[in-house]
Amino acid sequence: MRIVFMGTPDFAVPALRALHAAAHEIVAVYTQPPRPAGRGKKLQPSPIHQLAEELGIPVRHPVSLKGAEEQTAFAALAPDVAVVAAYGLILPQAVLDAPKFGCLNIHASLLPRWRGAAPIHRAILAGDEETGVTIMQMEAGLDTGPMLATVRTPVDDKTTGELTEELAELGAALIVEVLHDLPGFAATPQDHALATYAAKIDKAEARIDWTRPAEEIERLARALAPFPGAWFELANEGGKERVKLLRAEVIASPREGGDLPLISNPEVTEGSPCLRRGSQVGEVLDSDFAIACGSGAIRPVRLQRAGKPALDRADFLRGRPVAAGTRLG
Repeated sequence: MRIVFMGTPDFAVPALRALHAAAHEIVAVYTQPPRPAGRGKKLQPSPIHQLAEELGIPVRHPVSLKGAEEQTAFAALAPDVAVVAAYGLILPQAVLDAPKFGCLNIHASLLPRWRGAAPIHRAILAGDEETGVTIMQMEAGLDTGPMLATVRTPVDDKTTGELTEELAELGAALIVEVLHDLPGFAATPQDHALATYAAKIDKAEARIDWTRPAEEIERLARALAPFPGAWFELANEGGKERVKLLRAEVIASPREGGDLPLISNPEVTEGSPCLRRGSQVGEVLDSDFAIACGSGAIRPVRLQRAGKPALDRADFLRGRPVAAGTRLG
């Protein structure tokens, strides 16, 4: 088929590679304009821009598609279909209507659940047991169009980074399958009553609130890893430093078998991860970095100090011991 591909981040890369390998005619790639990056703030082309140049595909990066000139240029490509994967611009109706078979979106959720900008983050934060990819016929509404195909995968204990890579590969395989027999995939309308919205992650969400249950904090760490990273403050000689919590485990009391009480049984043995009498949320409970939460406790698995590489807990504590009784901000 004659395809216009529209995408920007790493998530879109496997799909472009797969469509190119399937011998489709990709007449142009649309992506976000190069952005300043790195210490020198040099303009950096997007991952899709870089791949398109590697494959010898013409690249376009308009700031907007709202103008008549850009819409005319898009229509002049005479595509059979446009494939969209995390492009980052709203497509006007004229663009949606230009391809012979319309615009197909590779969306990283099981629609109608998690329409919007951050479906992978929100699925992890909500504790969803599974997620997936939906190939959707695009229309003017936000991720409201009819669905052509889906593929599912368990969330398990994956981070957003890990799940993004997995869904990118699943989406790439699925869009190739759909385009191989497009008439054979019937469009199914979404049940709008079941829709949920995946709002963009706000930077205020990244700060850990230790009054929340341990299970929520563990999910927050995974949902925001590797970026922007859930963080807390740890006192040091110069004041306080931010530490990112990239992965954690929920600790269950060996006596309670579930959520840890804020005031523990005074008979628990020394060294137990149970909360001591008088423990407060955000308090470090032992030398192996168990931390009291609003209910239960967590133990960091992977952490990162500002400007430093990410480390497993043992390596982090070797270079930066944290004593029991320390209060985290």
